[in-house]
Amino acid sequence: MPESPLGVGIIGVSPDRGWAATAHIPALRALPSYEIRALSAHSTESARAAGGAFGVSAVFGDHEQMVTQPDIDLVAVTVKVPHHRELVAAALAAGKAVYCEWPLGRDIDDARAMAALAAEQGVHTVVGLQGRQAPSIEFAQELLDDGYVGEVLSTTMVGLSGPGDVVVQPNAYMLDKANGANALTIAVGHSLDTLNHVLGEFADLSAMSDLRRPLITIGETGEQIEKTAPDQIALIGTLTSGVTASVHIREAVAGGIGFLWELNGTDGTLRITADAPYPGIVPLTLAGARGRDDPAELAVPVALTEKWPDLTSLSGTPAYNVGRAYAAFAADIDNGTHTVPDFADAVRRHEVIGAIERSAASGERVSIGAALGGPAATAVACDGDSRGTPATLNESAACP
Repeated sequence: MPESPLGVGIIGVSPDRGWAATAHIPALRALPSYEIRALSAHSTESARAAGGAFGVSAVFGDHEQMVTQPDIDLVAVTVKVPHHRELVAAALAAGKAVYCEWPLGRDIDDARAMAALAAEQGVHTVVGLQGRQAPSIEFAQELLDDGYVGEVLSTTMVGLSGPGDVVVQPNAYMLDKANGANALTIAVGHSLDTLNHVLGEFADLSAMSDLRRPLITIGETGEQIEKTAPDQIALIGTLTSGVTASVHIREAVAGGIGFLWELNGTDGTLRITADAPYPGIVPLTLAGARGRDDPAELAVPVALTEKWPDLTSLSGTPAYNVGRAYAAFAADIDNGTHTVPDFADAVRRHEVIGAIERSAASGERVSIGAALGGPAATAVACDGDSRGTPATLNESAACP
């Protein structure tokens, strides 16, 4: 760990709600490798209230002032997605390391711009895809590496995001697709990152999306708001390893399983279940079976659950895996390793999301595997619409 605590400044703190209060602050307080030294909010009054609630004396109503403070080593951006690019860019320009919540940006252009600036500045970054750090996910990876299921043949993932037809006012912005925070980017994004981290990237996929419940009620007012973001996302594809993968994430339904992910192999099966398709936030249950036996729950080894002993008291809370990501990030900085997802990893996830959108819009299968983090990929569609971009889809490559 670093010789002295890393000084953290958090942008987007409310004294009584929000992801910073729920996850980031408890996680950082539990880790001796970090010290919360400043908070920033949308106004000086709000910043003072947050500082009083969390015992932080340095508070700012202007993020530009906070990110330039000399005792701040890491800036955590925990605001709504449309504001990520502006705030992240300010922190990066000040030469600070950045932890930005997922989605990194509203779209792939936002994500690429932030990743490019981070690379130019040569600073460390983290994106909030902390599902990779969940002990059950780490254990599943170990079991696969040890041959528990034999050769993985296929994987199936089903999830329920945002059950019901009511949303609280602070989340109403997620109904607008243009804001980049919806079932596709969040529930699918988090879930697919975990799938791809464990099993590898997509070589190609075919997707569909639909908006089945276009009106959502605001819980506090009873007002009905028109939704433009899809609430049904389904895809089937082939991973670069040859594994067949199918995913269906849906929202606004009555009942239904919250999250089910099966990894089926020649010799056995692993099954991960949870209450919602947010593997980095909600507790996971891992079950396994060899041969034709029914899956039985598998206990995650203590070596994994207590990998970071300072976080044990947070187990089962939303702060737990965020804390594990922070702990691993501090170790990465100290050791020169790369065990937490950074902005480059976030770009790869945004590229897959873009491929899903393009396939759903065109009705065509999209080849993407070769493009993730590299040169152009190829879309099968040849309808004359140049929807692709040089770093993700080059439709003309497959067209006459």
